[in-house]
Amino acid sequence: MASYELSAFDRFHAVSVVGAIEQQTPHTLNVGFWIRDPNQLIIWPQEVAAHPRQDFLWEETCFEIFIGVHGEDFYREINLSPSQAWQTYQFEEYRYPESMPPLVAYDIELNHLKRTHYGLNVSLDLGQFMQQHHLKWVNLYLGLTAVLKTKDGMQYYAMQHSGQNADFHNKRDWLHQF
Repeated sequence: MASYELSAFDRFHAVSVVGAIEQQTPHTLNVGFWIRDPNQLIIWPQEVAAHPRQDFLWEETCFEIFIGVHGEDFYREINLSPSQAWQTYQFEEYRYPESMPPLVAYDIELNHLKRTHYGLNVSLDLGQFMQQHHLKWVNLYLGLTAVLKTKDGMQYYAMQHSGQNADFHNKRDWLHQF
């Protein structure tokens, strides 16, 4: 299991976030997000039943996984809410198409999503996505990010921030390789 301490874009140090990635079985991806929020600044969304797909989860506290493919422009964005709602979007290239909300992808399935005492835990089935594009784990790379709605405003966490603005779609910042 590989773990990464995510950094806040504006050097907000009151909350810390660690993400861990584990490849399990031929197509299962497990990711955990651990939060340290000693001052209880994070505003958590209300829990919902049955893990619905919902758009605009990034407007509240939300965790994200970006899946890129070496040598390809297309990628997936997976939004995971502590409310237990989720969504997956498909992009042909950097932020394209530009529709809002983005185009929903149905080639990644949710196995498990749960807010925990430490943060959030998710298990995803990438089988259809990997099979339709003839991919192996070695072809993929991942970015972990978090949008935290806090009493001090929105905070943006990523594996790294290489641009002038917080931009989770910047593939240079997706550091995990299998």
